[in-house]
Amino acid sequence: MQEPAVAQHLKTLAIIQSNYIPWKGYFDLIGLSDELILYDDVQFTKNDWRNRNQIKTQNGLQWLTIPVQHGSLAQKIKDTKVADSRWSRKHWNAVSGSYARAAHFADYRERLEELFLGCKEEYLSRVNHRFLSALCGMLGIQTRISWSMDYDLIEGKTERLVDLCQKTGSQVYLSGPAAKDYIHEELFRAAGIELRWMDYTGYPEYRQLHGPFVHNVSVLDLILNEGPNAPHYLKCFATH
Repeated sequence: MQEPAVAQHLKTLAIIQSNYIPWKGYFDLIGLSDELILYDDVQFTKNDWRNRNQIKTQNGLQWLTIPVQHGSLAQKIKDTKVADSRWSRKHWNAVSGSYARAAHFADYRERLEELFLGCKEEYLSRVNHRFLSALCGMLGIQTRISWSMDYDLIEGKTERLVDLCQKTGSQVYLSGPAAKDYIHEELFRAAGIELRWMDYTGYPEYRQLHGPFVHNVSVLDLILNEGPNAPHYLKCFATH
């Protein structure tokens, strides 16, 4: 009797700019991919997710912003430097103060305190990489995280994405929905690469402190409120 054919695993690649302690959807994009390329060769944008995010507090949502040196409009994320090293202490004080009563704060306190207070990185990209790697570890996400700086980049927005898929041996490209405005799908088809779109809808609510439920806060909120159960609220684990 013939053995049933085993479905071949298709390597999935995602490419996204590094964010600071991002929301759960960002980690789903990572978890649904085999490799994530942090795309920090592009322009740094002020008042964006690159260097800030929100947490819930007893007084409402609060921004945690890493102060950065911002010179020209052409400045790239990878070249953006931290402007004031005191940010890490301020952010840890805000997180510990707001989540001290969270169900799993005690479980993560030591790791998070070292993550914040031990951060001596000079460049924003390095700060973001440090936090993304640690938070993936807490969520059980094992995706390889690399840098756009690791690859030779060609010209053209979509052409560059297709080329990175080819250079990483990826047969599937997973993109955030905002990229529909500029991606030329026919270039992926011509290269034999499947293009998939991330769906950020339909997330279930979880236990959350401080008033009405809010989805788009830092993933720290999910981790500290749900602890080991946090992955159950991510789509990347529901598909396995």
